[in-house]
Amino acid sequence: MSLHDYKVSLELERSGVPFYALVMAAMRRADTDNLRKLQRAFPEAWDELQKRYDSPGGMLWSERDWAAFEAPRRATATETS
Repeated sequence: MSLHDYKVSLELERSGVPFYALVMAAMRRADTDNLRKLQRAFPEAWDELQKRYDSPGGMLWSERDWAAFEAPRRATATETS
């Protein structure tokens, strides 16, 4: 690790990046050994990252249903504005 890594960590913390977003980003950037460690430490995050990676737009099925419900509501709200 370096001073640069430390300073970037401060910026990330101040920007309010959610914890699991950081974990998933670390998984994306990790080498093989560190990825294995992250997978063991955060198996649910790894499973979700894999599901979202393989899903169009990163949306899970349950979220697609919600997005389909929301789209007509947004269009109606825009038309009446």
